[in-house]
Amino acid sequence: MPIFLLIRHGENDFLKKGRLPGHQPGIHLNERGRAQAQALAESLEKFPIKAIYASPLERAVETARPLAQALKMEVEIRPGLRDADVGIWTGMEIKKLRKNPLWKVVQEAPSRARFPQGESVLEEQTRIVNEIEAIYEKHSKEMVAVIFHADPIKLAVAHYIGLPFDNFQRLVVQPGSVTILGIHGNRAALMALNLIPPFSFLKP
Repeated sequence: MPIFLLIRHGENDFLKKGRLPGHQPGIHLNERGRAQAQALAESLEKFPIKAIYASPLERAVETARPLAQALKMEVEIRPGLRDADVGIWTGMEIKKLRKNPLWKVVQEAPSRARFPQGESVLEEQTRIVNEIEAIYEKHSKEMVAVIFHADPIKLAVAHYIGLPFDNFQRLVVQPGSVTILGIHGNRAALMALNLIPPFSFLKP
């Protein structure tokens, strides 16, 4: 059974300021985020990881880099792992977006939501699952690390464990965390959710 280590990127100041990043470029890890990336590398360097994939956004690539260095591997960039395309909401303050009626739909009935001039949440899930499936085809019996973003990770988990779509926001995936998902044919197992380094346990 291939094992996917679904890793959320580390903290950044954009996140701390409560803004919606979307696809905005130039968002880098802050000091705490860099420490989280290093902690991930130290906790995972003894795992039998065979490949490292990442979203092309800087915050994901910078989180992947210490692990890649520890394992002496390259990071393969997958554009389909990007965060949500939130359209004209990109960069906006979340406290202001909460006053928009559409924000409530995104949070409570995301299956009905489309970001203004962006993608729908259903389209986002389809994009992410297609990426996971493509990686699965290349690593049918291996462990891989995939570094990307909070909602895409939650959407992937929801799909594979059969969680009703509109409940995916009930999952918690913090910055610098690891979620472990096993996939084999038509079966999937959520082995861990939102692990924060340091941690250690037997190899799956």
